[in-house]
Amino acid sequence: MNGSVVALVVAVLAVSSSAPLIAFAAAPALAIAFWRNFLATVALTPVTYGPRRSEIRGAARRVVLFAVLAGVALAAHFATWMPSVQLGSVATATALVATQPVWQGLIAMAQGRRPSAAGWAGIVLSVAGAAWATGADIGVSGEAVLADILALLGGVFAAVYTALGERARVSLSTTTYTWICYGVCAALLLIVCLASGIDLAGYDTRTWAAILALVAGAQLLGHSMFNYALQHTSATTVSVLILLEVPGAALLAWLWLGQTPRAAALPGLCLLLVGVAVVILGATRSTRPVVDPALTD
Repeated sequence: MNGSVVALVVAVLAVSSSAPLIAFAAAPALAIAFWRNFLATVALTPVTYGPRRSEIRGAARRVVLFAVLAGVALAAHFATWMPSVQLGSVATATALVATQPVWQGLIAMAQGRRPSAAGWAGIVLSVAGAAWATGADIGVSGEAVLADILALLGGVFAAVYTALGERARVSLSTTTYTWICYGVCAALLLIVCLASGIDLAGYDTRTWAAILALVAGAQLLGHSMFNYALQHTSATTVSVLILLEVPGAALLAWLWLGQTPRAAALPGLCLLLVGVAVVILGATRSTRPVVDPALTD
């Protein structure tokens, strides 16, 4: 087994653990989002601000602005997707946020780059699958439907984050760009938590363990392994493999949390994933990436 395969296996396992850990942690979703971004920023600071200080100081203001705006979009992503995991099911929330490439394609269309026939087919399949899954949740509870809407918004904000990040990474290294994004994201989430009166401490040991596992796994390890794999594997292959997070998270939630995926939603979720895969494969002729591995849930 070569290094790229090992990296991809580790990365998929790391990001698959994200949603189950969020559901497991006995803390408000926004507080978890703050801590995972703040601690990740702290961990990245010694390898970014010191060795790469000249890169930060020499970067054009426009590029830094794009990185900051990407951090704002990242905060919006976490503020919508992470509550959806706690309000609904892990399987549905993870699948709906995986629609990011679909929204990415629509953003590209708004910028004058029309999707291919395969891209359009994938968008239609994804929308139909999302509608099926959300419709199945209407009969469950209003809270489940709200979770679906938040997860979809999380996918939209992830696409916005990627579009902005593409502009910033023209001249910023991945490490510096990620450090800026996580830092801005953490600062915004801190303000929201303090303004909303959300407790940022006083959690039990298992919750802190879950938060630290999120930082080490999905936030740092998954990101690093995906970027390593990109040096040896096509972006399209990596993008499709990222979709394995959905069944991986569902399996972990079933074995660990006892969350059995709702049977009525499964056909819709499968249709959604097929659509997203078609969108990714249809984008192979485009120079614009449809997934940013720096954004791992």
